[in-house]
Formats: sequence, C-alpha cells, structure tokens
Amino acid sequence: MRDRRPSRCGPQTSCSWAAGAAGLPDIDPARIAIGAASAGGGLAAALALLAKERGVIHPVLQLLSYPMLDDRTTTRTDIDPRRLRLWSPASNQFGWRSYLGPTTADGNVPPLAAPARYDDLSGLPPAWIGVGTNDLFHDEDVTYARRLQQAGVASTLHVVPGAYHNFDSIEAKAAISRAFVNAQTTALDEALKDG
Repeated sequence: MRDRRPSRCGPQTSCSWAAGAAGLPDIDPARIAIGAASAGGGLAAALALLAKERGVIHPVLQLLSYPMLDDRTTTRTDIDPRRLRLWSPASNQFGWRSYLGPTTADGNVPPLAAPARYDDLSGLPPAWIGVGTNDLFHDEDVTYARRLQQAGVASTLHVVPGAYHNFDSIEAKAAISRAFVNAQTTALDEALKDG
C-alpha cells in the first residue's frame, strides 16, 4: 500500500538528499552549488547554514536571487508599497505567516527558518545575491550580503536599479533581465570551475 503521508521538503531533507547524492559515482562532491529565488532563495540560504552545521556537504556557491530571508520585515512600517511591484507588504505577511505558522505570532522563529536571524555566518560557502532596488527584499538582502562579507564569506551583491521582485521572469527578454541571468550564470560557472 502506498504511503499517503505528505512529503516534507525543506533544508533538512535537501541536505540529506545532497549528502546522499554526493556519494554517487556521477556526482562530484567538490562541485555542488545551491540556489533559488524568492522564498526558495531563503530555503537555499537555510540549506547552506544547515550544511555548515552538519558538515556533510560543502557547497561551492549559494546563488540567491532576491531571497526571502527575514520574517521581521513583516513588522516594518517604513516600506512604501507604491514603489513595489508584484510582492507587497501584505503578500510578505501572508507568505511568512503561511510558512512559519504559529511561530509568527510569538516571535520564536528558528534561525534556520529565517536565515537573517542566524548569528554566525562565518564558514558559509561563497554567495551571489541579486536583488532590485524596487524589491521588498532589497534591504534585507543587502544587509545579509554585508553580514556575510563581515563574517569573511566571499560574497557578490548584484543590485539592479529600478528592478522589482521576479522581474527577470516577468520580463525575461529585457536586456536588464538577460544581464541579471548572465551574472548568475557567470558566478555559477566560476564556482564550479574552481570546485
């Protein structure tokens, strides 16, 4: 009989999968990179933190496109929603509430659930973080990139003036979107060559 329990996916299961995959003959454990965009970017950052804690895999790069890193942005009152597009403060509140559940209300958020809350960022793999100036995640992404650099982690911060959340998918043919994707591809290519 088929197991009907819901599958759980997240940093814990991804780390276990990657550790198992690293032992396969066609997988080079020195050439594993992790990355994603938006909420997935937050999960990728959490996976990098979990990999550091467990020491079972050692990614060569974390590639984070406008990652959702800090649940505390839901309480900010200084964000002007008129300059944002696609992801608003209301969307952000809904997203974090849906992800964190009851921990949203009591503020007892585990650092692996919201990577910006993680204290010690040293020892993480190099990072490429890209975000637009009109993205709600701009400030938290810039802050996280600076914290990585202060912790001695090689980090590239790619800020796109005027770009909004998910702009590279919405306007994939625009020159600015192609340049954004090319910057990611270049960072990934260099990391995998070094690995």
